[in-house]
Amino acid sequence: MAKLSKTKLKELLDTFEARYNNPSFIENDPISIPYLFSSQNDREVAAFLVSIIAWGNRKMIVRNGRQMVERLDMSPYNFLMNASEAELQRVAAGFVHRTCNEVDFSVILVQLQRFLKQHSTLGNFFESHYLQTKDLRVTLSDFRSTLLNADTPERTTRHISSIDKGSACKRLCMMLRWMVRSDNRGVDFGLWQKIPMSALYIPLDIHSARQGRDLGLLERKQNDWRAVEELTASLREFDPADPVRYDFALFGYGVDTNK
Repeated sequence: MAKLSKTKLKELLDTFEARYNNPSFIENDPISIPYLFSSQNDREVAAFLVSIIAWGNRKMIVRNGRQMVERLDMSPYNFLMNASEAELQRVAAGFVHRTCNEVDFSVILVQLQRFLKQHSTLGNFFESHYLQTKDLRVTLSDFRSTLLNADTPERTTRHISSIDKGSACKRLCMMLRWMVRSDNRGVDFGLWQKIPMSALYIPLDIHSARQGRDLGLLERKQNDWRAVEELTASLREFDPADPVRYDFALFGYGVDTNK
């Protein structure tokens, strides 16, 4: 599209953000899975699990995300805290979402159980590590290295993105948006209040990257962490306190323009 002035571009972004950042967005989005629960602990676990498989067709992601939590008796946090390793392997049997199969799901459940018993909750880890480092990049790196261990099969490690290897970490950034952002629009949860919204990074995938380039917000060709930083920096120019609210705008712009 023709290059817009900064004023016109902000108007466009604000328009699409307002159109899509509302409760009607929830039903067909992966965020609908943590919305199945009222407790914070369950919401955190459900958000993490569905984020692992959040690539591809949204309808399939939502369907398989619901299957994940149903396998955990619709009580994901308590199930993980009390299940034996054999039970975790049993509930993972037969699960598949694209390249994530029952082996991956089983390993992730075992590793997540160990993580939760060590740190109590996902929120405790992310908030405390952010307060120590004041840098979500370091927190993302520490989370992956803490969650996974030497026994994790190589194929399973690919489902937890590595910022240290330059990954865009779209799925973890998406989970962080859900857990950290707080506004009066009724979509994101705003549960992790010790992390400021200004510290978040845009969840970058092939679609948001394409929209970012079309709007002149992103020049980098690769969809990697450097592109995440570039696009987030561009969005911070329009809202330094809450740049990632424009994740809704990029999504909506893509839907409305079929890009």
